[in-house]
Amino acid sequence: MKNKGGFYNSIVNSAFRLSNFLVGILLVILITASVSLIFIRGIPDFKTSLQSAEIIFAIKLSLYTSLISTFLCIVTAIPVAYYLARVKSRFAFIINTVLDVPLALPPIVSGVALLLLFGTTEFGRHLASIGLQFVFTVKGIILAQYFVNVPYMVKVIYTAFSSVSTRMEFVARSLGYNQLETFVKITLPLAKGGIMAAVIITWAKALGEFGAALMLAGATRLKTETLPLSLFLNMSTGELSLAMAAATILIVISVASLLVFEGLGSGTTVLDRGKDGVW
Repeated sequence: MKNKGGFYNSIVNSAFRLSNFLVGILLVILITASVSLIFIRGIPDFKTSLQSAEIIFAIKLSLYTSLISTFLCIVTAIPVAYYLARVKSRFAFIINTVLDVPLALPPIVSGVALLLLFGTTEFGRHLASIGLQFVFTVKGIILAQYFVNVPYMVKVIYTAFSSVSTRMEFVARSLGYNQLETFVKITLPLAKGGIMAAVIITWAKALGEFGAALMLAGATRLKTETLPLSLFLNMSTGELSLAMAAATILIVISVASLLVFEGLGSGTTVLDRGKDGVW
């Protein structure tokens, strides 16, 4: 390859770095300007809005449903992720492929799918007859959050388990641990950071779930009104102060969750990473 000279390469490298930097700055400006406007519009009436019965109800329901759905995600995602990380088979490939489907679907389509399954089939009618009514109920919100978020948690925890050396597990088994003891005493502690990161970000995603919950549980004030649904309802009726309050709460929780996710998932913060750049 022809050498074009150090000066030419230096110019090209500088222009390349500058273009990347400028694109990043443009994205930062766009995101910061958009999000800041919500704070600017929401802060003046924020305290008053927080005292609203509707916002209080939405906060309580959002916390209640998101915590339960996240717990259900943990219970199912950990064993599935461990299986996928340790077993290489055609069946594992099929499971992994099917789990990708909800990730690719728009949440509103997932909600329609759940609505059809639990609202129009004999299976759904049977569950309703024994008290498990999911359509237009709080249970439907939990189910929608779970359905949309559990594949994401499986993916994150799968990555955490894959980073744990199988040699460590083999040594533990050779010392007399059975497979369950090895998993509990060796694998889980070593993957703890990734699992905690998955829990935090899944909870934040559950708290902000809108499309699937809207389709399955509906948007009824003071019944199935979570924070995202409260934002939607109040924007629709022109109650901007209540809508901005809900939006502000969701943004604060999302940003805090992302910072925790970054720290737990990688062991470093964004600022720490900047110290080791190659540029």
